[in-house]
Amino acid sequence: MNQESGARAAMPGPAPAGMIAIPGGTFRMGSDEHYPEEAPAHRVSVDGFMIDAHPVTNARFAEFVRATGHVTTAEIAPRAEDYPGALPEMLRAGSLVFTPPPPGTVVKFWGQWWSYVFGACWHRPLGPGSSIDGLDDHPVVHVSHSDAQAYAEWAGKALPTEAEWELAARGGLADAEYAWGSELTPGGMHMANVWQGEFPVQNTREDGWLRTSPAGHYPPNGYGVFDMIGNVWEWTSDFWTEQHRADAAKACCIPQNPRVTQTAGSFDPCQPEIPIPRAVLKGGSHLCAPNYCRRYRPAARHPEPVDTSTSHVGFRCVIRT
Repeated sequence: MNQESGARAAMPGPAPAGMIAIPGGTFRMGSDEHYPEEAPAHRVSVDGFMIDAHPVTNARFAEFVRATGHVTTAEIAPRAEDYPGALPEMLRAGSLVFTPPPPGTVVKFWGQWWSYVFGACWHRPLGPGSSIDGLDDHPVVHVSHSDAQAYAEWAGKALPTEAEWELAARGGLADAEYAWGSELTPGGMHMANVWQGEFPVQNTREDGWLRTSPAGHYPPNGYGVFDMIGNVWEWTSDFWTEQHRADAAKACCIPQNPRVTQTAGSFDPCQPEIPIPRAVLKGGSHLCAPNYCRRYRPAARHPEPVDTSTSHVGFRCVIRT
């Protein structure tokens, strides 16, 4: 079950406070047993790096905003020229908020549980009248890819590549389905903040949480990193591809300063008139459920338009040595 060893399995130097050192090495990334976009499983080599022990919290993001005056994407009204065909009344600042449909609803598509809420943003997560009071230690949400990048630059860090993120999430386990082993709830213990019940109409809250949970509430993985699975999806620096590349060369080395080439597959094929790139999200969220989205696994991945913010997407950062 241990990570593959190799010449690149070097441990980076001591990590700053709040970060965890991840030893570099070769591991098997992806999966051939779940969703098609996770395939093919392939060997990848990554240099050692350091990663935030927790996702960036509301308190930490507030420090960034106070220091820089940053205005998030969700707080800026969309421009008509960027969204051809958009209804004029929808060109207002806001963000997507999970809004469960009434019990008994016949579920057909995701629009039944996502609402574009005017005024929703990182410090008003449910829209006007809401706040983050009492949520300082919860992951920040309603952040776009550029918001996450801006924070990372301010902090002297970077967003992780998809490979770096998955290596850290696996916690030293090779080919394990979950970040902690082979069972979702070993011995009945909840290991991450995911959905219990019939998504999206019934959340039994067996783990105690309706939406996000405090960072670090659940046990860390084998590397000592918290919340890599569930709670909030996390942005990476990679653009989306429909599948992984096969490991014809048996390894893919991640350079110290990776640059990702944007491809046609990184755009949403359902909206070709709006060519907005999509980046890779990792980790799943509190909305992932056995009956709908089994993406609470290290190998799982999901595309997200870089201009989009939602109530279940956050991020964490890395430092490369």
